Amino acid sequence: MEVRPGYKQTEVGVIPDEWDVDTVGNSFDVCNQLRLPLSQAVRERMAGPYPYYGPTSVQGWINEYRVEGEYALIGEDGDHFLKWRSQSMTLLVRGKFNVNNHAHLLRGTKNLTEWFYWYFANRDITPYLTRQGAGRYKLTKAALLQIPCALPSPFEQRVIADAFSDVDALLGALDLLIAKKRDLKQAAMQQLLTGQTRLPGFHGEWEVKRLDELANIRSGGTPSTSVSQFWDGNIPWCTPTDITALNGHKYLSETGRMITQRGLKFSSAEMIPSHSIVMTSRATIGECAINTVPVSTNQGFKNLVPFEAVDVEFLYYLLLTQKQGFISLCGGSTFLEISKTQLAAYQVRLPVVKAEQTAIAEVLTDMDAELAALERWREKTSALKQSMMQRLLTGKTRLVSPKQLNA
Repeated sequence: MEVRPGYKQTEVGVIPDEWDVDTVGNSFDVCNQLRLPLSQAVRERMAGPYPYYGPTSVQGWINEYRVEGEYALIGEDGDHFLKWRSQSMTLLVRGKFNVNNHAHLLRGTKNLTEWFYWYFANRDITPYLTRQGAGRYKLTKAALLQIPCALPSPFEQRVIADAFSDVDALLGALDLLIAKKRDLKQAAMQQLLTGQTRLPGFHGEWEVKRLDELANIRSGGTPSTSVSQFWDGNIPWCTPTDITALNGHKYLSETGRMITQRGLKFSSAEMIPSHSIVMTSRATIGECAINTVPVSTNQGFKNLVPFEAVDVEFLYYLLLTQKQGFISLCGGSTFLEISKTQLAAYQVRLPVVKAEQTAIAEVLTDMDAELAALERWREKTSALKQSMMQRLLTGKTRLVSPKQLNA
């Protein structure tokens, strides 16, 4: 393979000419002598302010510490090694803490500790692992010491690490903002959907209605799985998995499976027109979405087709606040389920005037839109970080020039 000017082929891939490659053992100090193996029972008797780390997270808090400073951790054993694409293999820990005997501690002297943390965060090290049973692997200290690592100058390591830290800080700030906005939305739902707070211009009474006075309630069904003519048609067929995949978002526009007109005819499934509400009635009771296309559902749903005097968006938000009420009505020895009769008789309180329902729904929809925009921003930032890691940790993109390094 031709290597572009300024780069060289090495055992860790193509890297800049100015970078070196050396083993972990020659590049970092392994400080496993600082580990503190303690059973959970002992830790519970030593409860205190200092974190006690395992290979991937804090395992507890105890009243003494053995390690102080900045260290990188990488697992010695566990079942997390094969998740390296989606889960960080390393931790960066600062301050006063403890580590159990299932993680290696590393510290940089001539190289940055942070460089080890970032370089091995999402790197495939399976060739250096030994198997310890089904799905469980071990990274011995001897194997760890022999793993090769690309090494820019400490100055360039610092520039790259700082860039990653800046992105992590942005992600952290977005997480806090998203959590705050979600709390504000929950508070708004509590106030607006109970009538505790009224929007300007609305003063009429609210009334108590049964759900079957607000919507036509339709059940779901499953065509026989042994009849091929019932499947792979043009009618979306919704299962609870489709609702879970929405991750709390409001609209359902597609489903994982489709049925035929014949499958619909020879099952208890019913067509649910668009702009209705599909709601789970088994197991994860009360999860719902507004379908933007006509759909059918399996038998784990009770679906609501709102009458003209009811705003579908308002009803969706109102139903979200009723999950515990639905669950309290459920029966079933194997799994919880709310029946059509129970759902029909369930009572809710709502504005008489549809315009007020719509106004409340618009406020909550605006809050949802703001949350969705923040979540998209976070997703894009996370994707940018992954791209940065792929390019900066290999030197494909440089944040410093060779001239700066030689200055």
